[in-house]
Amino acid sequence: MSTAAPSETTQPTVQSGPKRVGVLLVNLGTPDTADAPGVRIYLKEFLSDARVIEDQGLIWQFVLNGIILRSRPRTKALDYQKIWNNEKNESPLKTITRSQADKLAAALSDRDHVVVDWAMRYGNPSIKSGIEALIAEGCDRILAVPLYPQYSASTSATVCDEVFRVLARLRAQPTLRVTPPYYEDEAYIEALAVSIETHLATLPFKPELIVASFHGMPKSYVDKGDPYQEHCIATTEALRRRLGMDASKLLLTFQSRFGNDEWLQPYTDKTMERLAKEGVRRIAVVTPGFAADCLETLEEIAQENAEIFRHNGGEQFSAIPCLNDSEPGMDVIRTLVLRELQGWI
Repeated sequence: MSTAAPSETTQPTVQSGPKRVGVLLVNLGTPDTADAPGVRIYLKEFLSDARVIEDQGLIWQFVLNGIILRSRPRTKALDYQKIWNNEKNESPLKTITRSQADKLAAALSDRDHVVVDWAMRYGNPSIKSGIEALIAEGCDRILAVPLYPQYSASTSATVCDEVFRVLARLRAQPTLRVTPPYYEDEAYIEALAVSIETHLATLPFKPELIVASFHGMPKSYVDKGDPYQEHCIATTEALRRRLGMDASKLLLTFQSRFGNDEWLQPYTDKTMERLAKEGVRRIAVVTPGFAADCLETLEEIAQENAEIFRHNGGEQFSAIPCLNDSEPGMDVIRTLVLRELQGWI
């Protein structure tokens, strides 16, 4: 009895010559356009991932297709338009991630046979296109780099899921490595501290405290074993030690909750409201869980939460930029990549 072979995609044409090592930086994703159709396509892919919304049953499919994708794209498109890179006609996340890849490639230019590319988990350029491009460049080994300092199944794991799906369709698979989370890596904590200190030195005011805001997650995911909250706490505690601050001066909060379920607390927006009502007038917010500025940092924090703080009595608010492609930020990525490439280069 014959057995049908699994479906395969056509193997990318491989460049002849010495074998190379590929490095693929991966971030979350972004719409291709800052309008309702573009956001709808992006949200459909994002919210159809069972790592993001675990219950993909009939009720969720009705909510997603009958309610969310009919109304939310219009409102989110307006938010994207507030931060859009109009010169390049793309989101800042795409601009920054490309620059991170370009700068990493330049930093590794003295290493023989290393090729750097970048991709988005949702949207474009896709992980599939990134892997195919590296194979076409002659890479028989690939290091995937999820740009998430803190591990969670809905970020780091879903990158791996997609990488494995792409490789599963290839007859000649490259050897794969994946960088681990770096939530308390010394280079990462030092880079965060330097970025905070540098930014605070430019302000015309002295914040009374700093809020470290991480992307939120349903509490049930943590209850099932996701280590994300533990990693966020470890990052914050390490940053407190490095900056010489206690928990009253460097607060931990969670933003971007969605739906009606209980998410990790304390919530960032509720904390902004509470602090202002308690008499805090000057604050700064850092977002350590984001490797690059995006909608959640540039619009949700720097605009929405700033307005919540001021509306309730706060006076001065500053959003500290992500590490992005800054020198400290690139030090983190370069250190992480070189560590994981040992034995390959």
